[in-house]
Amino acid sequence: PVREAGEVSRRTYTHEASLYVHWPYCLKRCSYCNFNKYIPRSVDHALMTQSLQKETQTLLHISQVSRITSVFFGGGTPSLAQPSTIAAVLETVSKHAELPTNAEVTLEVNPTPAGKARLRDFVAAGVNRFSVGLQSLNDGNLRMLGRDHNPQQALQTLSEASMLCPGRVSVDVMFGLPDQSEDSWQSELEKVLSVCDDHVSLYQLTLERGTHLFKQVQLGKVHVPGEDVTAAMYKTARNVLKKAGFLQYEVSNFARNNAVSTHNTGYWKARQYIGVGPGAHGRFVPHAQGGLLREARTQTLEPDIWIKEVQQHGHATRRRIQLSHPELLEEVLVMGLRMNEGISHQHWAAFSPEANFHQIYGGSEDFQQLLQRGLLILDDRGLRCSWEGLALLDSILPILLLSLEMFFQKTAGSAAAADRTLGQKET
Repeated sequence: PVREAGEVSRRTYTHEASLYVHWPYCLKRCSYCNFNKYIPRSVDHALMTQSLQKETQTLLHISQVSRITSVFFGGGTPSLAQPSTIAAVLETVSKHAELPTNAEVTLEVNPTPAGKARLRDFVAAGVNRFSVGLQSLNDGNLRMLGRDHNPQQALQTLSEASMLCPGRVSVDVMFGLPDQSEDSWQSELEKVLSVCDDHVSLYQLTLERGTHLFKQVQLGKVHVPGEDVTAAMYKTARNVLKKAGFLQYEVSNFARNNAVSTHNTGYWKARQYIGVGPGAHGRFVPHAQGGLLREARTQTLEPDIWIKEVQQHGHATRRRIQLSHPELLEEVLVMGLRMNEGISHQHWAAFSPEANFHQIYGGSEDFQQLLQRGLLILDDRGLRCSWEGLALLDSILPILLLSLEMFFQKTAGSAAAADRTLGQKET
């Protein structure tokens, strides 16, 4: 399996990758957030820019990637970065790899007056798509979430972004908020759809341990909707978005006029990506270091330490984990089934030439039950969830992963038995 995984890695997308760049700084921490972000007294923009450029160059060299398919500036609040920083990183990419002129370059934007004021400069720097952290158009919800914008500012930012990048603006919207009802959620979503562009990302509020909101709920000061209500909210959202002409192309993402996110689709199709910046994650084969297998890589979290390590070593990769062949296939399965198109037989064969879906799942009664219940579809196109199944993906995946694991255990056992038999014959 290790030899096969190396062969697959070498011939599958190893010449290209997407690039994620993490800007770790924020003006304040939202009540629900546990992301890797920092609220500094001041930011040394020149040093940060130089460090992002240096790590980008180093990781491009380590990966031996010759083409970057898309770039995503996330955070934190990357709209607090100077446009010259964005331009400098993109220039570094272009110097050391091919960055197509039409490559998708996304910047996350906090819809504050400061964020809005810089949008035109970001476009001049090379950004051609915005992801606006709208979250809600309800003033009370925004205050509860600890956001530093109000509905009017959000609408103004959205309008400016849509004018600068028509058809290439996404909005993030949250549901399952404290004291939110199904009816209030539907009316709020419909209001968002009346002003948004062609892409919507839906996120259910998750209570992360250690956050201010988590503590408020634990103390009984704030009440969030139960699982049945949030499931109904999700179903309502899917129907409302469909009625408005949006195609659900992934569990949380909806687009009309084919405005799908190229960058995120790369994640769901298990393509390589390079993560630059404090706490960024990556998945690529480190060819220049003699690597044959794809690695899961994580950069140092704390910005000041990250900067020192980049200055000393050219990069600040804190953790490297080689992905075994079964582990890589698990990622292909988990990510691919998030898409409404699922995983084609051809796509699966690129990673698993030794076993197709029928061979892996043909003997699984649990898998057959998922097919009979209409939650999964396995046909000439490949494997995918039905409309109903996509909403239940979290409960479907453990069944599929267990069957995949059992298949590899059985295969390994058969190979070992064959080796023993061969050894006995030779003796």
